[in-house]
Amino acid sequence: MKLHLHLLSDSTGETLENIAKAALAQFDDVEVLRHFWPMVRSETHLERILAEIVNNPGLVIFTLVNPDIRRMLETRCRSMGLPMVAPLDTLNHALTGLLGQEMKARPGRQHMLDAAYFARVDAIQFTIAHDDGVNWENWEEADIVLAGVSRTSKTPTSIYLANRGFKTANIPIVPESPPPDLLYRLKHPMVVGLTTSPERLIQVRRNRLLSLNQRDETAYVEAEAVQKEVAYARRMFADNGWPVIDVTRRSIEETAAAIITLCNERNSGRPSGMPSE
Repeated sequence: MKLHLHLLSDSTGETLENIAKAALAQFDDVEVLRHFWPMVRSETHLERILAEIVNNPGLVIFTLVNPDIRRMLETRCRSMGLPMVAPLDTLNHALTGLLGQEMKARPGRQHMLDAAYFARVDAIQFTIAHDDGVNWENWEEADIVLAGVSRTSKTPTSIYLANRGFKTANIPIVPESPPPDLLYRLKHPMVVGLTTSPERLIQVRRNRLLSLNQRDETAYVEAEAVQKEVAYARRMFADNGWPVIDVTRRSIEETAAAIITLCNERNSGRPSGMPSE
């Protein structure tokens, strides 16, 4: 099945894209043709978009706060018999009732350059500068330090956490090259161990070697060596009482969500339910 999906936003459209992506993930065998229309803030601009919608009719999803532009879109969609959805309406109406105040009709208000924005930029810069054990002398400034053997998704998880505002460093655990002693003396950061099944690790590493056109007859993918490597890391995590997350069946987002939960529990003083195997 082919679906034309028109996404109209009066801001960057990032929120709308994420909502659409999450919804479409629940359906199989659908060929989606996305038509992305950000920064829709005038009736003239909307007219041009409507001409394209006429040529490619489909589902219209929008986040428009200007009442005149929104009314124009809704009227034209109804006249064309096109389905339309304003995904934030239900939430906005609920908040209006609970808070007893009307929402501010300001496009892109969530993207204002506030303190949280600059904190997130700072976290991203810190994380990039402290990848793969680099600049370990500054780890005490981190919020999170991820430890794990090679190919346990430390770097992408770190970047995801940085985008959520957490200064994140990561360190590869290599039996032949123990980490700096500072790792065991950290006070501010939460150290989290990432692990995975040896079988899955071998598969990921073989794919990595193939992508680099390198031979796969090395200890890096040899079953016994990998099992010892994983066991060494697990023993280190247990000896230091660090929470452990098994990433074998987790996406990057799921791993990051589990780590954020750990951080929140630690900051609130509540006991953690981890390790999460």
